[in-house]
Amino acid sequence: MSGQTLTDRIAAAQYQLTGSDVARAVCKATTHEVMAPKKKHLEYLISATNETNVNIPQMADTLFERAMNASWVVVFKALVTTHHICIHGNERFIQYLASRTSLFNLSNFIDKTGSHGYDMSTFIRRYGRYLNEKAYAYRAMAFDFTRVKKGADGVMRTMAPDKLLKAMPALQTQVDTLLEFDVHPKDLNNGIINAAFMLLFKDLIKLFASYNDGIINLLEKYFKMKKSDCKESLEIYKKFLTRVTKISEFMKIAEQVGVDKNDIPDISYAPSSILESLETHMNSLEGKKGSPTKGSPTNNVSPTSTPAKTAGALPTLEPPPSEATPAAAASAEAATDSLLDLDPLSSSGPSGGASAAPTSWGGAFASPVAEPAAAAESGTAATTATPAAEATAATDPFAPAADHAAVSPQLDLFSMQPVESSISCFSSVAPPAVQTPLTSNSPVTPSPAAPTADLFSGFFDSVPEPAVPKSDPAPSLDLFSSVCRRWLILNHSLPLCCADAPTVA
Repeated sequence: MSGQTLTDRIAAAQYQLTGSDVARAVCKATTHEVMAPKKKHLEYLISATNETNVNIPQMADTLFERAMNASWVVVFKALVTTHHICIHGNERFIQYLASRTSLFNLSNFIDKTGSHGYDMSTFIRRYGRYLNEKAYAYRAMAFDFTRVKKGADGVMRTMAPDKLLKAMPALQTQVDTLLEFDVHPKDLNNGIINAAFMLLFKDLIKLFASYNDGIINLLEKYFKMKKSDCKESLEIYKKFLTRVTKISEFMKIAEQVGVDKNDIPDISYAPSSILESLETHMNSLEGKKGSPTKGSPTNNVSPTSTPAKTAGALPTLEPPPSEATPAAAASAEAATDSLLDLDPLSSSGPSGGASAAPTSWGGAFASPVAEPAAAAESGTAATTATPAAEATAATDPFAPAADHAAVSPQLDLFSMQPVESSISCFSSVAPPAVQTPLTSNSPVTPSPAAPTADLFSGFFDSVPEPAVPKSDPAPSLDLFSSVCRRWLILNHSLPLCCADAPTVA
């Protein structure tokens, strides 16, 4: 199959009659001749892409139409022409390819006209897949990796980390698709596949330069990334190491088929220490979550903390000994010095063991119930109730019943007021030390009573209580009346004539 066929001449004449020079040039570049597209036709198409009045979609549609031909020669030359325009033509051409919903559909292409067609059909399918991926990468990144600026101030070297992590996978996919062309020197036996191989070789050099710049930028920002980005960057770097080997093999094939050595870049392998450092950093990031270190926010207690420090850090309901002991001693001393310590609940209250237990009220209300604890700390043993206290408890109208449960000190309305405040209240009405003997028929046994019993003193300041005889008075009233009579006499509120009146039996 040499020279232009009759079909090629008819197609060129049809496009010439329509007045489309671009379509005619496409038809001339994709003839049935087993040779690379002619240079003059390619140059015309490249210059046409730079003209503002040229219909780029028509040019691309004509190339797609030629790629649907049954002959592997026409299809292969259409792909080579498209690739050549993408590299050397105006960027408007690849922009249109990226905007198309459908590109080259050659995944099932096969030419059954001869054995040579079978062999070339494999490379046509791979080549068409690469051109599609090239358009997809432009669609994703809005630029062509082979056209961007390279070097220290290039696009890939100065790209932001978030955009870089998006660009590197797209670049890797394009490199992988190019390397899948997988041609060998024995397969380069005609001008069409040789032209395709040279275009792929030029693309690979530019892609590798962008790839290398992206990896350098990635390594510079690796140790400042978060864990998820570091993991993704590490995978990108591992893939880069495997692709460097495949790229070097592709370069060796180019050298074998006659490419100048000066045009082949010298590829050097990265030291293994870089990968080890990246993996060590990644393991340290993963280790922080699995095994918290000292000072980590997840550690509530440091591993080196002593039991004393750990216990001291926990809240406790018991008051500190340094504060509880002086308060209890002061309460005991104030109760001893008080002349009106008539609180019946002081001798009939709950036991010392119950009151010593910590409560949820804290230290503010701990002083009224700290007397038994203070007595225990001072070395004095708990004593049993005296007979006088038992008698007072039996005759006290405010004392709880014997079968009634002990009232909690926190719920006792008469014990909510601290002892110090009670003393200050009764100190103003304390009787003078007057030794006036009382004459009565029945002796009165003095016994301590609750300070709360003195709350009724206001009722007897001006009006004396008349003595009402009762047939069967309770013993508790006898004690109460004798105490009140004594208090009235001491305060000169009761006439002395009533002092010798007999008490109610």
